[in-house]
Amino acid sequence: MKAVFIAFNQAHEDDVLLVFRRMNIKGYTGWDTLIGAGSESGEPHLGSHAWPTLNAAFITVIDEDKVEPLLKQLKEIDLESPQLGLRAFVWGVEQMI
Repeated sequence: MKAVFIAFNQAHEDDVLLVFRRMNIKGYTGWDTLIGAGSESGEPHLGSHAWPTLNAAFITVIDEDKVEPLLKQLKEIDLESPQLGLRAFVWGVEQMI
């Protein structure tokens, strides 16, 4: 099993949820309001007067064979609107109950 953490501009939320539905990923946890700034480019998303946009995130634990197809679809979303920002990170899951 792998944990996939996805951080993205709030504008991408429906797109990410659509990918989950298409891939039959049912278990996830989300945060609807996060602040952040990209490490390479783009503007900060701080929810302030100067930087009004915000981020959101999901984490899901999925079978390893779903990771690459998920990352591929998330990359397509990011490439359609790279100025918004979307990043995904994968970790190994040692145990679950």
